[in-house]
Amino acid sequence: MAGMAALQGAMASLSISAPGAASTSSFWGNRLATYSAPQPGIRFMVKICPIEMRLKRWERKKCKPNSLPVLHKMHVRIGDTVQVIAGREKGKVGEVTRLFKHNSTVLVKDLNLKSKHKKGTDDEPGEIVMIEGPIHSSNVMLYSKEKSVASRVGHKFLEDGTKVRYLVKTGEVIDSVEKWVKVFKEGNSE
Repeated sequence: MAGMAALQGAMASLSISAPGAASTSSFWGNRLATYSAPQPGIRFMVKICPIEMRLKRWERKKCKPNSLPVLHKMHVRIGDTVQVIAGREKGKVGEVTRLFKHNSTVLVKDLNLKSKHKKGTDDEPGEIVMIEGPIHSSNVMLYSKEKSVASRVGHKFLEDGTKVRYLVKTGEVIDSVEKWVKVFKEGNSE
């Protein structure tokens, strides 16, 4: 009985009122600060920090606020002929087979080969296979097979208004309808 009276007394002392009213109190009996609107002319700056996505233990990638990785724009596309300008494979020419936009790397056909040890199963034994490793896009340059020269990429508009990429040194247009049809068909067949 005494406990019930003490509880009723505590509840009576706790007065809950509308927000912004003068007599606001917290559950423990201490006064709460009332909310006041910001004064006109004062601006609040909110810095939004990019979220970092955890891909690997030692490697963190910057992400957008919706937790998707930031995708980098690259000067090469699938099907382009490129020349490696740095690293162990420097000077070799190949065709881009795959792009990784989250870390700006490319796979070039038959270049930067690495050995992968496949585990055996009951049906087939284990083996060592050679796979292509990724190369950073800054280490490759577009290559002209006709003139045998590497060049930077430029962008221009044709007479019909389409935007195309071209090689700066030779003026050769890289993007063409025939090339994209060929790349699209090869992608669907795989």
